[in-house]
Formats: sequence, C-alpha cells, structure tokens
Amino acid sequence: MRFPILAATAAFALVACSQAEEAEPVETVEDVWVRLPAVEGRPAAAYFELNGGEAGDTLLAIDSERVETIELHETVMEDGAMRMRAIMSAEIPAGSTLSFEPGGMHGMLFGVDPEITPGTSLTLNFRFDSGRDVSVDAVTIAAGDEPPFGGHDSDADHSEHDHDGHDHDHSGHDHDSEDHSGHDHGSDDHSGHEH
Repeated sequence: MRFPILAATAAFALVACSQAEEAEPVETVEDVWVRLPAVEGRPAAAYFELNGGEAGDTLLAIDSERVETIELHETVMEDGAMRMRAIMSAEIPAGSTLSFEPGGMHGMLFGVDPEITPGTSLTLNFRFDSGRDVSVDAVTIAAGDEPPFGGHDSDADHSEHDHDGHDHDHSGHDHDSEDHSGHDHGSDDHSGHEH
C-alpha cells in the first residue's frame, strides 16, 4: 500500500505547486520603456505597467547597473503649475494595474551610461515589498520618438512643470536642465532661468 500512498502524495504536491504557480501574476512588470534625454547628461524617464496580481504589492525601488540613481516621481498640480515630487513607494492594489506614464508617475534616471543609445537594451531591476525582484529589459527611444507601447500619452508636455516643488535633495543633480518628457527643449534658452 506504500506505493499508492506515495503516488497520491506526489500527485497532491504537483497540484499544489501548479496552483501556486497559477496564483502568481503572469507579468508583474510589463511595457517598460525609457525615453532618453535630448541632451546628453540630462536625466531619462522610465514608464511601465505594474500588475498587482491576486495579493497586491508595493514597488519600493528601481535600480540598474547602468544608471547611477533612479527615483520614483509623481506629477501633481499645485497653484496652477505642474510640480514633480519624489515618492518613496507605489502601491499596486490586488487585481489592478498601476501605470507609470507621461504626465503622471514615472521613474527618473540620473546618470545613464552614455553608451545607452536609442534601441539599446537597458535592464531595470524592480524591487517589491513582497521580496520579489523583477529584472526587465526596457526599450529605449530617442527624445522625439513615439512610445513603443500603446495607451501612453505621447503628447504629455512637461515643459511647464515647476521643479521648485521638489522637496528632496538630488545631491547635485541639475534640475534646470531636466527633460522629463523627453521632448527636445534644445531650442529653448533656459540659461537665464534661476530655480
């Protein structure tokens, strides 16, 4: 009778493992793309979709071996001006999708490896409160290119964002030259602006 019992136990274990695998979200992070800056040295912007799955989760950080610092930002309207501010995390409720897209939440990439050019794969590591780490190869595009995935607002204009609303220290990052949307502001003279 030992063999039937062992066979039944093994079958139960396989079913349990199969159910556990089905409970995991198919893709925790998807549609990841990065808009590179129009001028070398300025920060890039990352956009993506996060799936909460059955249990939900919280994005804590993003990092990359080819980027010095990546911050999570949100865009808010204050006193009639668009302001951006850093956020410590982003909660993804169970059964829902959280979008990081132009004009809303996004990742700011400071100190991108200059060898990263449009079309070059850039690996981003997403770290979640659940302990899950997800590495995704982001699609990189030039400043004026159309987003590679649908559903994103390619016309989002960040040129009027008020960066004086930042209440955190970027340790030397120059926000006067930031191109958050990836739009080419090279023709605009910002040298006289004082933030």
